Amino acid sequence: MIARLRNQSGQALVVTLVFATVMLGAAALTLDVGSWYREHRQAQTTADAAALAGAQSLPGNTAQATAVTQDYATKNGGGIDVTGGIVFRSDFAPNDTVIVKVTRTAPGFFSKIFGIDSATVHATAAARTAVPLDARYVAPISVNKLHPLLSGPHCPCFNQETTIPLGKTGAPGAFALVNLDNNAAPGTIGASTLADWITNGFNAYLPLGDYLSDPGAKWNDGPIQDALQLRANTDLLFPVYDTLTGSGSNAEYHVIGWVAFHLESVTATGTSGSITGYFTSVIWDGIESSTGSAGSPDFGVHSVALVN
Repeated sequence: MIARLRNQSGQALVVTLVFATVMLGAAALTLDVGSWYREHRQAQTTADAAALAGAQSLPGNTAQATAVTQDYATKNGGGIDVTGGIVFRSDFAPNDTVIVKVTRTAPGFFSKIFGIDSATVHATAAARTAVPLDARYVAPISVNKLHPLLSGPHCPCFNQETTIPLGKTGAPGAFALVNLDNNAAPGTIGASTLADWITNGFNAYLPLGDYLSDPGAKWNDGPIQDALQLRANTDLLFPVYDTLTGSGSNAEYHVIGWVAFHLESVTATGTSGSITGYFTSVIWDGIESSTGSAGSPDFGVHSVALVN
């Protein structure tokens, strides 16, 4: 009986040791797998950010996009694949999308017990630049698509000083100021609200379509003049229209796109005020169409987004 108990005690000890070893190995692998997962997330973050940075140079300059992508990735952990790590794709326009592939080696610690020294993690990201259909932080000043620097030969033409009138735009009682809030009643937008839209931009994504003219020569009002002076030497985003129908507070602009304007100065002279500056190419906060922006004119405003 005593010998049998001793044998059972020895067997229990062996089972306990085996179980403890398995549990220790499982815990070790769990710790290492967690470490490898964190490394993968960091690699994905690097790929995403590098792609978004590089896409800002597209579609016109793939060489600059490559340099920016590589530089951004290097400063954030590196790991871009030597071969095929940065490639370009044409989704809606030639070379409008950059694809970034990142590979990193994540070291093993406890897993070395099982002969696993490291794990290789991969991450891929694609970012595209496109003309936004919806734009955020728009300022309430309309621009006619027939402006000579938008519609002239080889235009839109950037960095050439020009003047945009703030006075009458062709319809009775209609002026260049725009009511960007389609939920507001015609003629109810005050000068302080328009001034806020100039200073900060309209804080919502605005779609293309119809917007009412704001009646009256409000650009002469103090709040709007102050806002324009505050925004001097900065870029503003304006709606571009092709048709103006109706009159007064019911005059309606049909907005077909967006253009950035670098404001230099403002003139307020009764009913014929104006702003002076130049059109410029920018990356702006906007929403791209999932099917492309075919048919939407390109006035130099693009947005960047991660895509599949």
